Amino acid sequence: MIQIRPVTLEGYGLRLEPLAEEHHEALGRAATDGKLWELWFTSVPTPERTQAYIAEALAGQTAGHMLPWAVRELASDALIGSTRYHDIVAEIDRVEIGYTWYAKQWQRSHVNTGCKLLLLAHAFDTLGCQIVGLRTDNFNFASQRAIEALGAKKDGVLRHHRPRGDGTVRDSVMYSILASEWPSVRRHLEFRLARHAHP
Repeated sequence: MIQIRPVTLEGYGLRLEPLAEEHHEALGRAATDGKLWELWFTSVPTPERTQAYIAEALAGQTAGHMLPWAVRELASDALIGSTRYHDIVAEIDRVEIGYTWYAKQWQRSHVNTGCKLLLLAHAFDTLGCQIVGLRTDNFNFASQRAIEALGAKKDGVLRHHRPRGDGTVRDSVMYSILASEWPSVRRHLEFRLARHAHP
């Protein structure tokens, strides 16, 4: 059974720091880059909701079903977003990666690939997960393309699955990567990062 505990993950010019209350001002500033909270199909907090967003994530960590991080870009030393493990089922060695968002200027860059490499490597190589899941809103087409570009397989769609922030109800598109698929996914993601570094 996997053992989940807060840990710092670093590589690819990024540091994933265990999310803490002192991150709230910097994360609030990151969310204003692109006014990300206006995307009705995401869970990005408004600046005034950032403290509550962090508190909810830390409550999930205390309860044992979440492990949240703040994402720092090392060259600029700026906090640029957040991500987490969620829906952790330790008994069957399963985590999901989600609640992921980055300031607009860092979207379509190396950041998402680098973060996913760090998170997947920790899940499979350190924790011993057998499967890592990913999910997204059925209207978040950019996120679906990004998840598929990682090499994750589409499992299906859960209809009328979760409430959105605006009160509507979303369908969730579900994806996963098995431990047996991880070596090929790792090679693919490392190749993508190399292409970012040497266009």
